[in-house]
Amino acid sequence: MTIVTLSEELQWRGLIKDKTFSDNNWLDKPRVFYLGIDASSDSLTVGNLAIIILARRLADVGWKAVMVMGGGTSLVGDPGGKTEERQLMSRETIVNNIKGVKTQVTKLFSGEEYIMLDNYDWLAGLKYVDFLREVGKHFSMTELMHRDFVTERMGKGGAGISYAEFSYSLVQGYDFWHLYNKHNVTMQIGGSDQWGNLLSGVSLIRKKEGKEAHALSMPLIVNKTTGQKFGKSESGAIWLDEKKTSPHDFYQFWLSTDDDSVEDYLKIFTELNKVEIVKLMQEFKSDKKARIAQKNLAYKVTKLVHGQKATEQAEKAAEALGSSTETTGLKITNATADIVETLVKVGLASSKTEARQLLASGGVYINGKQTTKTAFETSDFQDGLLKLRRGKTLKNTVIVKQK
Repeated sequence: MTIVTLSEELQWRGLIKDKTFSDNNWLDKPRVFYLGIDASSDSLTVGNLAIIILARRLADVGWKAVMVMGGGTSLVGDPGGKTEERQLMSRETIVNNIKGVKTQVTKLFSGEEYIMLDNYDWLAGLKYVDFLREVGKHFSMTELMHRDFVTERMGKGGAGISYAEFSYSLVQGYDFWHLYNKHNVTMQIGGSDQWGNLLSGVSLIRKKEGKEAHALSMPLIVNKTTGQKFGKSESGAIWLDEKKTSPHDFYQFWLSTDDDSVEDYLKIFTELNKVEIVKLMQEFKSDKKARIAQKNLAYKVTKLVHGQKATEQAEKAAEALGSSTETTGLKITNATADIVETLVKVGLASSKTEARQLLASGGVYINGKQTTKTAFETSDFQDGLLKLRRGKTLKNTVIVKQK
């Protein structure tokens, strides 16, 4: 089947979870949409990247994009997808966070037309009584109490929810209403954990304006092998900021994608079309050890986030180290010159005594070669990296950086 419309494209890529329109063809007529971007950190993660790429797909076919920084809503705290109350942030912290996120969004939307706004600009001056009359009056407590983010926090074993976070959904609904009136926005997009918040704006516009507006959510991305939420590694979240996650670590994260998930990630995170992905997956399935699908995924996404030069350097380092499952996805740690100290530091030995015994018995390998030396040499490092392994079991391998 040849994909000819946006609705077919999004359906094939698995990007449609919940929607307020009954017929997906509604998407095929370009209008104006908005995406709200949280300011709880000064960097986005790969989890945030998925929805921004969805926004790009809409913009690519003529939808007008409005990107809304959560300078106001972040002062309240979004309860969506959280099991416990967020810590309130200062305005200064939020402004700094927005600065970092804006830079990333600008880079990711390079070549596209869009409007970037900050909801602090219209929420900061909103009077409480006016808000209750203009917004609160139009929401039933019965309806709100049945929202997922409330039931999960209020149910047995839940941490509870403050009035501030309980009200967040209404504030986001106000955003949509404001954008509908000021910028002709008729659709909001977000992750599936935002569905309750997305519905608030749709409902408010219908009640106050008697007009149609819609919401679209994309599915929560999970690792099919582990069942865990996408975007985490052994060392924590995978950030788009190279100071938090280096381009090499970023590349390695994608390179370590499990075989069951790689096709889904190619559809979600790359611009490769259906014909290209089908062909790539056929080649991948004929020789999975070559990991051609993972290599394409890692290259495409790293290039989008970090640019051509950084991607080529990360690719070169990965090739130098070997791109099999022996090295992909392993935690990267700075090395000391002393091999004994490094073995202990990276957890391959429980003590210096054990490390010396391992070396003496030939149980230590550098880049796959057995060694008994006690200090690293410059020649051991390839583009500043090496593989350090304990024994013959490949899983006991750690990638170390040259200081």
